[in-house]
Amino acid sequence: MEVEFHGAARTVTGSQHLLIVNGRKILLDCGLYQGSRRESYERNQHLPFNAAKVDVMVLSHAHIDHSGNIPNLVKSGFKGDIVCTYATRDLCAIMLRDSAKIQQYDIEYVNKKRQKAGEPPIEPIYDMADAVESLKSFIGIGYDRPYRLLPGITLTFYDAGHILGSAIIALDVEENGKQTRVVFSGDIGRPHRPILRDPTFLEAADVLIIESTYGNREHADNEEASNKLERIVNETYKRGGKLIVPAFAVGRTQELVYRLHQLVESRDIPPRLPIYVDSPLAIDATGIYRLHPEAYDEEIASFMLEDRHGDPFGFDMMRYTRTTAESKELNFLNDPAVIISASGMAEAGRILHHLKNNVEDPRNTILIVGWQAPHTLGRRLVEKQKEVKIFGESYQLRAQVETLNGLSAHADRSELLDWTGHLVKRPHHTFIVHGEDEAALALADALQKEHKFSNVYVPNRGQRFTINQ
Repeated sequence: MEVEFHGAARTVTGSQHLLIVNGRKILLDCGLYQGSRRESYERNQHLPFNAAKVDVMVLSHAHIDHSGNIPNLVKSGFKGDIVCTYATRDLCAIMLRDSAKIQQYDIEYVNKKRQKAGEPPIEPIYDMADAVESLKSFIGIGYDRPYRLLPGITLTFYDAGHILGSAIIALDVEENGKQTRVVFSGDIGRPHRPILRDPTFLEAADVLIIESTYGNREHADNEEASNKLERIVNETYKRGGKLIVPAFAVGRTQELVYRLHQLVESRDIPPRLPIYVDSPLAIDATGIYRLHPEAYDEEIASFMLEDRHGDPFGFDMMRYTRTTAESKELNFLNDPAVIISASGMAEAGRILHHLKNNVEDPRNTILIVGWQAPHTLGRRLVEKQKEVKIFGESYQLRAQVETLNGLSAHADRSELLDWTGHLVKRPHHTFIVHGEDEAALALADALQKEHKFSNVYVPNRGQRFTINQ
């Protein structure tokens, strides 16, 4: 058995891991790398393996850094199945098309600059037709239902509790007469979070590939996060300002809406404060969340029974703005409001217009609610750089900037160690992925010292390992 790491190795984005078993190639995730525009384009355009030689792909969840390069995979010659949960397939149907649309807009902007510089135009990594074509390859299966992936290889999905449809991937492999269980964590969620069920604990893994996004940090608890959100909303409201929230359209937006709904119902924030979700993708994703109540935890199920609206994502002052005209109208708001818009790292989409129009007003607050990749506008806002560029123009950062890491959908250090601690049968090989160096190395150290894991590696991009029992 061999495993190659082609993405999310010593970084958080671009998840791509290639497993070679019995001469067959299994790709775990095929995400887009997110970083500086030039590096992202080069890395995403050129797949580091022969797509036509990959037999099957298994997708942990729909976030773009895990799924976003699937259209390019299919376009490059991949002919196999893409196996995921039903909800992941539903989300990819909207997210991959949205990714194609964003690329088209981005390429048009880049090509205008290239034309002025006398350089030839470049093509998007994939277009809308490629995204739609790739959807034909998807196969959905349910949690906890063993599925024959290839001869001698059985796949089982377990709930990862990260976003709707997210899965921990377990591959039970028979190779050379030996049984080996390979577990890929995908992105592990947090216990006791609203909306989704807690991550599933597994008892055994021979080979473990595990994320480490927050492998060196602890999150605030649920109550502390809600209290901080309440404080930020009320302080901004009293200043007469707007709260601008760059948020991932899938997962983070739905949790924010649900938490704000709770705060409105308890009258801890002004009940007449307008709250806007200005993202067609988030609106579509919220519709898919409504279609999958089987994924809900007991808290939200009870809330739906007791709430007068019967909808965790809809209430009196909640507004979903789909059209461009509706989005532009938000520029003329003079009174306090909350505007939630994608993208989560403020690199594309409608959030850029809202930041441009509000970043220089000290009454306003920009609320960052997730991890921000290096070289993104979101990271520059977190660092509170005095001047930021939006659409190529410079703006003074005068708005307040707050961070709310307590809303993260990723397990923190203690939660990762709790999850790995439930493995009664310890892995004989462990690979730490999906984390920046500091986080990945810290988790590797903790697994060795606290859990006595052996053969723990933090692979570099492109590194290949041969695994023997």
